Amino acid sequence: MRPALSFPPIFATVAVAFALTACSFFAPYRIDIRQGNHIDETMLAQLKPGMTREQVRFALGSPLVADVFHSDRWDYIYRFRSGRGSKIEQRTVSVFFVDDKLDRVEGDITPPDGKEVKEPHARIVEVPKTKK
Repeated sequence: MRPALSFPPIFATVAVAFALTACSFFAPYRIDIRQGNHIDETMLAQLKPGMTREQVRFALGSPLVADVFHSDRWDYIYRFRSGRGSKIEQRTVSVFFVDDKLDRVEGDITPPDGKEVKEPHARIVEVPKTKK
């Protein structure tokens, strides 16, 4: 007489087979990738016209791009790629100097509360003029 298969070995075999086939249905984990300088409006609020390059660097950090052909312009670029999707968010803030003093700031700005902007748009940030 042949012994009947017991329940635990059959259950284990089915569980292993299911686990091996189920792995193909799940995508691997991918991390969020953040690159560059994240600049928001609270950081830009610290900027005043006439600030030196060192003062701007203290407020915003070192620029990601300092072009040798345009030495009066610093570009702060920020890129975010979500690990769950293929959407890439990119923001750019450009700081312009005249005679090594801050003149104006242009670019895409994120709100200070961290809420996402549906469509980032380019705009010019007015740096308030101080009386001399």
